[in-house]
Amino acid sequence: MGAARHLALLPKVDAEKVAWPVPFSDGIEQLLSFRGQRVVMLASGDPFWFGAGTSVSRHLSRHEWVALPNVSTFAMAANAMGWPLEKTHCFGLHAAPFTRLRPVLARGARLIVLLRDGAAVAGIAQYLAEQGWGQSHISVLEALGGPRARRSNLLAGDDITQEFTHPVCVAIEVAGQGDAVPLAAGRPDALFTSDGTMTKRPVRALTLSALAPRPFQHLWDIGGGSGSIAIEWLLSDPSLSATTIEPNPERAARIVANAADLGVDRLKLVQGHAPQALEQLALPDTVFIGGGLSADLLAWLEDALPKGTRLVANAVTLESEVLLVQAQARCGGDLMRIELSSASPLGSKHGWKAGYPIVQWSVTL
Repeated sequence: MGAARHLALLPKVDAEKVAWPVPFSDGIEQLLSFRGQRVVMLASGDPFWFGAGTSVSRHLSRHEWVALPNVSTFAMAANAMGWPLEKTHCFGLHAAPFTRLRPVLARGARLIVLLRDGAAVAGIAQYLAEQGWGQSHISVLEALGGPRARRSNLLAGDDITQEFTHPVCVAIEVAGQGDAVPLAAGRPDALFTSDGTMTKRPVRALTLSALAPRPFQHLWDIGGGSGSIAIEWLLSDPSLSATTIEPNPERAARIVANAADLGVDRLKLVQGHAPQALEQLALPDTVFIGGGLSADLLAWLEDALPKGTRLVANAVTLESEVLLVQAQARCGGDLMRIELSSASPLGSKHGWKAGYPIVQWSVTL
C-alpha cells in the first residue's frame, strides 16, 4: 500500500497493490483493515523524520510493525547542496504554516523544508519576501532519489511562474534585510500586536527567568493579554507547550494571531475566567499569573497544583501586592520589587520617567 508514485516504481510483483488515498489520514483506517495479513506500506526516505511513521505506528502495538528506513530527504538535499546537516534547520511543512520558519529566519541561516506540493514553492517564496528576505536563494529539489529528480535555482523575490511537481522540498539560504527574532528572552515589544495590555520587554525578561523553562514542561499563562509570556516561553525550546487563559475575546484573538505570526501556533488558548477555566485542564509544570490575580485564584492554585509546580505572579496595584505578600508568608518563595525608569523629554532636555513598580512573587510549591 502506498502513493501512486511509489507503486509505479515497483517491479512486477504478485502482491495486491493498494493506492493510498488523499487526504493521507483516510488511508490509515484502510491500512488497519489489513490487520493479520502481511502488509508493506511504502513511504519516502526515513518515515520517522517528518514522515508517515508516527501517524501509523500510534495505532499499532510494537510487535505489529517494523520500519526499514532509507536515506532521508533531508540527507539527500544536504548532500545536493553540500551543506552540513547538523548546522541546517529542517522543517516538515506538509500541513503546517510557513510562519513556523519565523524563529530561525536570519541572515546566513540554511533551511531544508519539505512542502505539501509544487504550488507551495511560490507560497514559501512569497512569505520570505514579505518578511524582508527576498534575496534568499532557494533551490527547489523535486523527486530526490528517483528518476524524475530535478533541481531549480531561484530567488525568493522572483516572480515564480514555473510549475513544480510533488514530492518537492526546498533548500533555502536566507539573505535580505528582514528582522530576525532575537534568541534571548525579553524580545522587542514591537514583535507583539497589543492593546497596551502586555508585560513589557524588561519585565518579561525577568519573568521568563523566574519561570525557568525546562524541556518538555507545560505552562499555564493566566491573563494572557497579548500572549507575550507564553509565546516567549514556547520560543525557548520546541519541546515546551503552553496554554493561555484569557477572558477578553479581542485579546484572545490577538494572542492566537501573535502566536501564529511568531511561529508557535502550537500555543493553546482557553477563553474564560480563572479559576473556573482551569478546572478541566491538564495540570501544568509552571504557572504565570499576569492578570486576574485574586485571593480566590491563589487559593485554588495552592489547593489544586501538585508539589513541585513552579508559580510566578506579577502585581502592579497595592491590592494585588498585598495578596502576594500574604501568599509568600504562607508558601515561601521569593519576593522582588522591580522599578524601572526610562529617559524621556523634559523641556528641551531629558530626564528619567519612572514606571509603576512591579512586585513579583516566585515559588516552587
